[in-house]
Order: sequence, then C-alpha cells, then structure tokens
Amino acid sequence: MPIPSLMPVTRLIHTASLAAMAATFAALAGCATAPSTPVSNAVVAPYADTIDLDGRLSVNYVRDGKQESISGKFAWRQHGARTDVTLSSPLGQTIATIAVTPGEAVFKEGSNPPRSAPDVDALSMQALGWPLPVSGLRDWLQGYAVAADGKRFAASPAQPKVTTRDGWQLDFVSWQQGGATPKPLRIDARRGAGGADGDIERIEIRIVIDAGS
Repeated sequence: MPIPSLMPVTRLIHTASLAAMAATFAALAGCATAPSTPVSNAVVAPYADTIDLDGRLSVNYVRDGKQESISGKFAWRQHGARTDVTLSSPLGQTIATIAVTPGEAVFKEGSNPPRSAPDVDALSMQALGWPLPVSGLRDWLQGYAVAADGKRFAASPAQPKVTTRDGWQLDFVSWQQGGATPKPLRIDARRGAGGADGDIERIEIRIVIDAGS
C-alpha cells in the first residue's frame, strides 16, 4: 500500500486532471502515431550520458480489480550517474521530485520530509503507489533496454518492441522527425502482476517526449 502521507501525489494528477488534459494528450498521441514524413529505419543514436528531456505520462493500472488512471508531465535531467526527475500536474504544478545518485534515491513531495532508499524503483513504488521504472527509463528514453536474455537492445523503427529483463513489454511506437538517426517520441510500457509491484495486477504507461527534447 502507498504511504498515506504521499497519497496527494497520485490524487493531484488523478482522474480529475485527466479530464482537463484529455484533448491535449490525445492530440499529442495522435501526432506521435502518425508522423507526417518517413523516419529512417536506422538504429537509435549512440547512448548519451547527459540528456535533458521533457514530456508527458499517462498511467493506467489495476489494483484489487479496480482500475486507476493518472496523467501528468515530467522533466528528466540526466548528467552522468545523477538523474533528477520532476513530476508535475497536467497544468505544470510540481508534485514531486526524485533525485538519483549512485547508491541512493531521494523522493521529495511538497513540504513533507524527503524519503530515501538505495533502490529508486522500490522507492517510487512505495511513494507513488504504482511502479515508475526510473532505472529503466535511463535507457528507454534514448531507445535502449536490457532484454530478457540479458543482452543490450537498441530500438529502431524497424525493430521497435522488446521485453526487458524485469518483465516490461516495451513498444517504441513513434519517432521524432529530423536528425540523422531516430529518437523516440512515444514509448508504451506494460507489465503484469508480480515482483515488487505489490498488489498491482497490471500497469500500462504511455510516455510522450516533447519534440526537440
């Protein structure tokens, strides 16, 4: 169960906010699935240790037979081994921040005391009440993943799907336009019950990266 003091994180970006953002997010998703010009089938660009990305999240999960829906924005700042994630409401209000450094992750929500743990994914599950795969996103946002067989996977428009070593089914649905090599625009991630997800029966996360990020 999520920590009671952190429940406002999910409530502030919950279904009520979805209604306000439905048209905007649908338009973004539509653009993501119907590019106006062909995209090269080349493999994604070499992995970069430093990236700054912004985008939107749409999360649907089932807990105890009840479906929950969440929508919001995120900012991703990755510099070497450090990653800073800001989660915001659909209207841009900062809800929580996650700072990840080697050996420690720190979650901060509003005026509540920060919480820390060695494992960022376990911390996000505890704090948010649903699994935000921060460690995996370091790869996914650039079109990479560790596949179920333990090998490094590099996505491309011709090979956009993979199942990760920790059970996420990834689909790099669409790609940003321009540039010599493809860059992900929309990523769909799905996972069933099991592992550290507690009583989450199923979760689907749609990630849309702002063009040009």
